[in-house]
Amino acid sequence: MKNRDWKEWIKAAGVRAVKTVAQTAVATIGTAAVIGDVNWVMVGSAAALSGILSLLTSVAGLPECPKKTE
Repeated sequence: MKNRDWKEWIKAAGVRAVKTVAQTAVATIGTAAVIGDVNWVMVGSAAALSGILSLLTSVAGLPECPKKTE
């Protein structure tokens, strides 16, 4: 894979991971707020784990980075 392809993949995977982290944090905070107690350590760990899983899932391929045939 060319250096430019790696940069494109890292950018696309990073954007996806940040969005996933934000979505998980919002969902966890919302759920905890209904219960009445937001556990910030749980919110942070769930969000961090979702970001890691997003990056690992991106290894399988990203539609934003189509495979180039040469």
